[in-house]
Amino acid sequence: MTKTYMMNSLVEKMQSTDQDFRFMGLNDLMLEIKQDPSSFLGDETTENKVLRQVLKLVEDTISEVKNQAVKCLGQLIKIIRENQMELVVDSLINYSVGKDEELRDISGLALKTITSELPPDGKIAGKACAKLTPKLLAQVSNPDTPPETLLETLSTLSILISRFPAHFADPYLSPQPLTAIAPLLTHSRPAVRKRAISTLSQFVPVAPPELFSALLQSSISPFLAADANLEQQRTTVNLVAAIFRQSPQQLTPSLGDIVPGLLQAVRRDDDELREGCLQALETLLLRSPGEATPFVDSMVQVAIQYIKYDPNYAGVDDGEDEEMADADEDEDDGELDQYSDDEDTSYKIRRSATKLLSAVIVTRPELLVPLYKNVSPVLISRFNDREETVRLEVWASYGTLLNQTSMYGGLPQSLEGDSAVRGKRKRDSEERMDVEETPYTLLRSQVPVLSKALLGQLRPPKTAPSTMQAGFQLLYALLGVLPGSLSSQVGPIVTTSKSILSQSPTTTTSTLHLTCLSFLALFLSTHAPAVFSPSLPTLTPVLLKSLRERHPRVASEAFRVFSALLNTTRPVKNNDWPERVYDEALLRLSTHDTDAEVRSCAEDSMADLWICATDMMKSKGGKEWQSICRTTGNTSGAVKVVTKVARDVDISDQWVNSCLEWIMVLLKKSGRGGKSEVFTALDTLLKRYQSGIPADLPPSLIPQIKLYISTSEISLLSQALSILALLLELSPSITFPVVEKQLLADIYKIAHSPLVSGAALDSLLAFFSALVQADNQIATHVVPNLVLSVEKSPKAETNPTNIAKCVGQVVKSAQGVAAGTIAEYSKVVKSSKAKSSTVVLSLLILGELGRFIDMSIQHDVFDSAIEHFSAEAEEIRTAAAFAAGNIAIGNLHLFLPAILRIAEQDPSKRLLSLHALKEVVTNGSHGQLEPIADAIWTPLFHNSTLDSEESTRNVATACLGKLTTTQPSRYLPQLHACIRDQNPAIRATVVSAIRYTFAESSPSYDELLAPLIMDFLSLMKDSDLTVRRLALSALNSAARTKPHLIRDHLPTLLPTLYVETKVNSELIRTVQMGPWTHKVDDGLDARKTAWETLYTLLDTCVHKLDLPTYLTHLLPALTDPSDEIKVLSHLLVSRLSSLTFAVPLLIAHLDELTPALETTMRGVPVTKDTVKQDLERAAELRRSTMRAVASLIKVVTIGSAAGTVATGGTQKFEAFVEDVKRNEQWGVEFRELVGQ
Repeated sequence: MTKTYMMNSLVEKMQSTDQDFRFMGLNDLMLEIKQDPSSFLGDETTENKVLRQVLKLVEDTISEVKNQAVKCLGQLIKIIRENQMELVVDSLINYSVGKDEELRDISGLALKTITSELPPDGKIAGKACAKLTPKLLAQVSNPDTPPETLLETLSTLSILISRFPAHFADPYLSPQPLTAIAPLLTHSRPAVRKRAISTLSQFVPVAPPELFSALLQSSISPFLAADANLEQQRTTVNLVAAIFRQSPQQLTPSLGDIVPGLLQAVRRDDDELREGCLQALETLLLRSPGEATPFVDSMVQVAIQYIKYDPNYAGVDDGEDEEMADADEDEDDGELDQYSDDEDTSYKIRRSATKLLSAVIVTRPELLVPLYKNVSPVLISRFNDREETVRLEVWASYGTLLNQTSMYGGLPQSLEGDSAVRGKRKRDSEERMDVEETPYTLLRSQVPVLSKALLGQLRPPKTAPSTMQAGFQLLYALLGVLPGSLSSQVGPIVTTSKSILSQSPTTTTSTLHLTCLSFLALFLSTHAPAVFSPSLPTLTPVLLKSLRERHPRVASEAFRVFSALLNTTRPVKNNDWPERVYDEALLRLSTHDTDAEVRSCAEDSMADLWICATDMMKSKGGKEWQSICRTTGNTSGAVKVVTKVARDVDISDQWVNSCLEWIMVLLKKSGRGGKSEVFTALDTLLKRYQSGIPADLPPSLIPQIKLYISTSEISLLSQALSILALLLELSPSITFPVVEKQLLADIYKIAHSPLVSGAALDSLLAFFSALVQADNQIATHVVPNLVLSVEKSPKAETNPTNIAKCVGQVVKSAQGVAAGTIAEYSKVVKSSKAKSSTVVLSLLILGELGRFIDMSIQHDVFDSAIEHFSAEAEEIRTAAAFAAGNIAIGNLHLFLPAILRIAEQDPSKRLLSLHALKEVVTNGSHGQLEPIADAIWTPLFHNSTLDSEESTRNVATACLGKLTTTQPSRYLPQLHACIRDQNPAIRATVVSAIRYTFAESSPSYDELLAPLIMDFLSLMKDSDLTVRRLALSALNSAARTKPHLIRDHLPTLLPTLYVETKVNSELIRTVQMGPWTHKVDDGLDARKTAWETLYTLLDTCVHKLDLPTYLTHLLPALTDPSDEIKVLSHLLVSRLSSLTFAVPLLIAHLDELTPALETTMRGVPVTKDTVKQDLERAAELRRSTMRAVASLIKVVTIGSAAGTVATGGTQKFEAFVEDVKRNEQWGVEFRELVGQ
């Protein structure tokens, strides 16, 4: 069937008098275009015929047909020609201004559809915007356009600007959007004004500055005056709030006039105006917290004033005594119930004032102390607001204050200092607490009033479940910040909890039950038993009832409560509730259809019963283990229970035997899931035998372990080897023969694998040590077999370092074979005919042995290692440096001078000698290094500054850093004295050495380093680029390993760090490469280090960072010329997205983040010079961008749930997300990433 024939047949269908045929014709056309867009393209006459017929059906009398025609246009707009697009736009515009109301509506829907469906990339979008925008703006400017059409037109313009902002940045666009839309701010219809405000604010970011200035002078500033028309002032305030959401930087220069105007307008007697002003101030705080700083105090005062605004209710004056406010609560509640006024909207003002205070709390963590003094008491006084939505908002704001305190308030004083000192100086501590006002001390002083006010509002069944849940969430947050702070409120807590839990959970109350139980678990675990013990007879019956609930999550949470109770009251004696918990847990465990989560919690409770009520459990006969130790289903929880009980309870060998039999059954099961926990349990059980391991256990257990002696799962290999070492240690005579016969050959095969490293290598070494100690005679066989295994394997599959370490461990455990081993491999080193791989292995082995054996008698071995410094093969030279350095450790007095002499006299071997010295410094003990430190300090320092090679400096400064940590009082001053040296190489050496000192996590020299650290880090401002980069790297290391040394200095360090994140055009040079020119950015490494440091600070010092400033500097990184920096910026965005307290800030800046993310997603255009690697890099960068966008989607979701998105500023982002989802190239991958 030809395209023309098919299209003509579809036109015939669409011309049918039968509405079903017309609908199906449109539907078939749309399906054809979706499957193959080229099916429409071909003969232009036929195309026009089809298009005109679809447009005609937009006027159809049947709604279903009209809607289908609109959908068709959405698909056609992507593929039609330019002249056809003009036809569509003109037709729809004409429809929208006609007298037929229904046709106006459908044409408006069609215009919105085609603008939403336009592909974001390619020429079609630009052409569509060029055709559509002038006509839409002309329609907006036409005073005769009906209000309904204006609404649809403004909505279409809003879609266009959100999807294609670049197309509206043309200063020659006529008419200009701001000029066309601004008159609608005075339209008689409120709906038109509201839509005009939203659309106008979206055009502000791309408007010419002079037009926005004109708008500011004509439509904003005059109407913020005190005597302005009330209706116009409302519109102006809403417009200011909208611009704050979309483009706050545009209003920044005028904040000195705008904010006072808002603060003045909020005092006018108009509720709608007050609400708008408060919302505008909140948006300003969230979008431009830095610029809003001068006005924060005034904003707080206004919010405090209007959070109490309730002109229609004469309640207790907030200024009166708290006790009077709390008296006769029941009577007050009765009055509240009788009061009702559906016309009262004052609650909106109180709610907006509360949100403004919440914005202050979120953006001003440095003001926590004044917030607790001035704002916290006000919020507490409004806990009983008569409007539920306001009450919930107040509680949420106080929860935000608690979160900020947890993050930025520092440690509570009860956790600071040594307890013994506090005990001796109790009075001094109390006096100091009275003097020092920290967020924690202020919160602690307000807890009694806070808890009383909050618990007074939690009165089931009178209080709604959602409100009760919010109250318990706030109490939970309070205990998270101040554990044990609710001791005085045990009575109300127990009474309220009992009232909730005594009712069976329903669909509407189950979440409340869960929240209540979670709170009780935290309450019981953070308070002393003496506090709540008197109330247990009241509380435990309803908790036991919850254990029996059919709702699985309620039952699970109830088990967690009892686990918390058991651990807090340990040891538990003379109580009947543990018996009841045991019975219920046993019932759940013995029932086959028990929910998985309930079973897991019951298992945990059973373990806690064994640990905390041991006497009772021993009297039960152990019948619970039959239900716990099952071999089907998910057994991970049961394994953890066995491990926990075996570790903490003295239990019989019979129980250990039965558990080991069960564990061995689990080891046989296929699959690797949960095997790590099984090995952990196995290790714990083997150590718990009181009368030794049974003789029949190793022969039956080792065949099960053999399955895991493989490099396919390195973590399990590590644990399997650890178990073998443990068996050899606990039962050597029985285990050794079995291991030698069944396993040793397999272990030889995996010992040389490059995959065996870290914990697996440590376990391997422990195994060989235990093997040799079990039978010393085996050492003479193990060493040659290890070497033989590596010689027989392909070079690419071997790591000779592992074999050398294993040989070293074997010889160390059986030193009787040392002399023979040294003699054997020294022959290889001296031989001129040996293969290079054999020489390398021999040198590595001799180096490993040299660490603990004095080879002064075999001096020729050291000499041979030195001779190999001149070998042609680099791997031999490296192994020789390793061997020389480690042999020197065995007799530093004899061998060290030779290495130093080479470092000083032979430039060609200097780097190798420094590597040898690094082995000495790294592997030598503290006692060995002290006497020789002075002898090697000077040559190391000299070589690090003499050689311009960075590799030489790195090796030397690593040694200097290590030496500094051995004698900090001696060497730190020496390094400090050189930080102002005129030679940049010396300054680079100093800061690099300091960087390596941070690798030592011990706090032993922190007191000496703390006063000097800022002097060292001041080299971040050095004139030499290399020194600056190394100083940035030193700051990164300090932030990672010793953040306590730099936290208080961050206000000084961060400005310099932020400067280094900027692209410095002076450091960019052009290099000629044949016929091509290539730009080289010499500042990239320093910039990359700066961003890596900022990422580290986000992990270790986040509470010392000003996140609004941080985000301001992060935005340019998203468009950095370097892909590496872009990827780092995406990681930072994802990291920020995971911080709950950063959610409002990110939401406020989402539309600022969006353009950079869009640009990265589009990627660079493909040209004839584009190679495969370029495409792969672009694809990986897109994936990085999609991961960042996915994390931001979660932020929007969280913000929507919390109501934060109401402040706006997410339209561009949401449109961008939809475009990415629809993209044919990466839409599927993105949808999978976000789980849609």
